Amino acid sequence: MSNSLVDNVSRRRFLQGSALATGGLVLGFHLPGGLKVLAAPADQPGRLNGFVQIGYDDNITITLTHAEMGQGVHTSLPMILAEELDIDWQKIKVLQAPAMAEGPIASASAGTGGSRSVRREFEALSQAGAAAREMLRHAAANRWNVAVDRCVARQGVIYCEDKQATYGDLAMGAAMLAVPQNIALKDRADWSLLGTPTKRLDARAKVDGSAIFGVDVQLDGMLVGTVQQCPVWGGKLVSVNTAPAMAVSGVSDVVTTETSIIVVASGYWPAKKGLDALDPQWDMGPQALNDDGRIQGQLDQALKGKMAIVVNKGNVTQAGKFVSRTVQAVYEVPFLHQATMEPMNATAWVHDGKIDVWAPVQSAGRERVSIAQEFGVEEEKVTVNVTFLGGGFGRRSSMDFIRPAILASKQTDRPVKVIWSREEDMSHGTLRPVAKAQFRAGLNGPGLPVTWDNRLVVPSISKQLAPERVRDGVDPVSVYGADELPYAIPHQRLGYAMPDTGVQLGFWRSVPHSYNAFFVESFIDEIAVSGSTDPFELRRLLLADKPRHLAVLERLKHESDWDEKLPARHHRGLAFHECFGSLTGEVIEVSMHGGLDFRVERITAVVDCGAAINPLTIEAQIEGGIIYGLTAAMFGRIDIFEGQTVQKNFDTYQMIKMAQIPKVDVHILENGPLGGIGEPGVPPIAPALTNALFRATGTRVRTLPIADAGFNILDRIDQA
Repeated sequence: MSNSLVDNVSRRRFLQGSALATGGLVLGFHLPGGLKVLAAPADQPGRLNGFVQIGYDDNITITLTHAEMGQGVHTSLPMILAEELDIDWQKIKVLQAPAMAEGPIASASAGTGGSRSVRREFEALSQAGAAAREMLRHAAANRWNVAVDRCVARQGVIYCEDKQATYGDLAMGAAMLAVPQNIALKDRADWSLLGTPTKRLDARAKVDGSAIFGVDVQLDGMLVGTVQQCPVWGGKLVSVNTAPAMAVSGVSDVVTTETSIIVVASGYWPAKKGLDALDPQWDMGPQALNDDGRIQGQLDQALKGKMAIVVNKGNVTQAGKFVSRTVQAVYEVPFLHQATMEPMNATAWVHDGKIDVWAPVQSAGRERVSIAQEFGVEEEKVTVNVTFLGGGFGRRSSMDFIRPAILASKQTDRPVKVIWSREEDMSHGTLRPVAKAQFRAGLNGPGLPVTWDNRLVVPSISKQLAPERVRDGVDPVSVYGADELPYAIPHQRLGYAMPDTGVQLGFWRSVPHSYNAFFVESFIDEIAVSGSTDPFELRRLLLADKPRHLAVLERLKHESDWDEKLPARHHRGLAFHECFGSLTGEVIEVSMHGGLDFRVERITAVVDCGAAINPLTIEAQIEGGIIYGLTAAMFGRIDIFEGQTVQKNFDTYQMIKMAQIPKVDVHILENGPLGGIGEPGVPPIAPALTNALFRATGTRVRTLPIADAGFNILDRIDQA
């Protein structure tokens, strides 16, 4: 296998020893995080965040930094190491590394997001597995006094003709050897575990209830609290009479801050009852005047105004003078909330000058740094223990839900778990931004686009969270999916503006690709209609010089039976998108049942993620992404009125139902470098559905959610 990252891997420090509790061979390594603050200094080889341990009992333990939030990373990453180590898969155990300063893993742990875990860690984990295997082979060769080439590793055993020894038996001898570097890895054709459908290592614990999510954390002497913040972002607490809360049985403390109230009790329900008994007085601040109308005005003004030019290929203005006809459209999407099933929560214990945290967090290392800075303690005195996450989707990549637990523990001198109500999270979450785009394309005689002009307006996530990323008026995060079109259009221009809507923003599953794919793939479909061209054929022509893209498209056409005649009242829609290193195409088939009532009859997806580490995980992630994307496309919206979110719970923030979703057929291609899989299933489904509904009704949905246009999705099971 050709490994472009091998040199980088060799610079990550490997550590060998036998220091962990059960003894044996221990290899430590550093996996890179997505942010600079997470990187271990080159002159501190002891700052490690991953370990593989081979015990005397032949059990293999791998300690990882990436959080498991349902995406299967605690199976796929061990699979990578196990492939090179050549072990019995049933003997592997995964531990979650904390972000801490002391102990065997002294490192800020890597963040989890952006569909990056497998892509970033493949080389390092492969090298770790290969290094351990080679050390065991050499230990066997030394024991038997034979050439190492005669020693073969297979399923946790080293063989040499009539001799054999288990990894556990050889572990101590291997621990005495030097760690090899830059080992040649297996060719993909020689993989025996990778690429095979493999059951999740965490499945049993999640089924039998033994898995510990953040909300499950229990500590001796622990109290439980809940929080209420000013209903308007940026508002402040003026006053509150805490007596009604303290009168509730079980309530022990009321913690007040400049912007919030935390009621602490013996359990969640006494704390919630105490909080509900309060009548706080708030200074709502200037954002109380904010609402959807004001925000819409900002978007429209920005759309008409001067923009930063992100892409300027060819000459759109000059070429536009010679086109046969033009197509124009304006699209818009609303704010969205991540709506994770597990509510926001964290447990903190402030004691002896230290801060210990247990939380379902995506970026433990970054939050450790933030906690130290905000609370004025040394980083070495902060530990963030990562639990399972009941959904992440970007919501758990900030410390806002950790802060109340630390404040409560600091005041009570006890461990405190703070659980947010659903209403509190919906009111104070980090929303995916609203976005609007105006397109204009010039077509030639055959109906192919010659010019492409996109004016994109999106409030900037980076401006709020990482302002250093914004340069020359451009937030690169906002334009992903619009700035590098896969389609061969000779003249392209992308303008961008980022109005400040005053709304708290954050990441959402697939982030900008969720709206830019809807914009681009809807407009491509409109171009196809204008040119009387089949949507597949138009894309095929525009991707003629990209064989990998064409392979996805052609497989999608075949698997969806695109050329087959449909039953009466059945219609299909198509969308294709490239993101996180993967290519995904999706076709959705709908049937109409009077007016704008429809059923989803069939969904077909083809994904090229480069290499199928675990096909079961890929299928699950694409299926889950499609359902997540369909929910947002059909119903998702967060409205703002008087500076507050209107939708507070699932009664107004509607989810799509299982009865409304057909079987999703997922087909996997492996034609490129490793790509991500947690998010690529989301972006194509909204435009695929709106394109299908246009073919069914002639109504083009350009503003999401679809339900606002009068469409109604029916259950697939007849309702008597």
